[in-house]
Amino acid sequence: MASEHHPAGRHEMTDASISGLVKFGIGLFLLILVVLVGMRWMFSHFSTTQQLGPPASPFAESQAPPQGPKLQVYPALELKDLRQGEDEKLNSYGWVDQKAGIVRIPVDRAMDLLLKNGLPVRTSNPPKPTGKQK
Repeated sequence: MASEHHPAGRHEMTDASISGLVKFGIGLFLLILVVLVGMRWMFSHFSTTQQLGPPASPFAESQAPPQGPKLQVYPALELKDLRQGEDEKLNSYGWVDQKAGIVRIPVDRAMDLLLKNGLPVRTSNPPKPTGKQK
């Protein structure tokens, strides 16, 4: 029986380069050191050239808070009132636009009228367009 090894079953024959890892670590350390020294210099430069002034009082510019959303204290009661108002509109007569002569009628009455009169039907010969069509 021949001892054959599958190519996917092999392992890496070489180790990681120690000198490469050490160089990377030293470079990373030096980069961090340069950044820290640069930030320290920048903060000291800004603290000497740009004075902040006295600390602001929290009440210096007191303004009225903006009008936020109104919270629902009793949402179930408000929903009940909303639905009751909608039901009253659906089941009562009233003007929608009195100048234009538009009224609202109860839904049940509108359904009865629709069943009695039917839907409007389009004429068999549609009117011919008068203007030019593109």
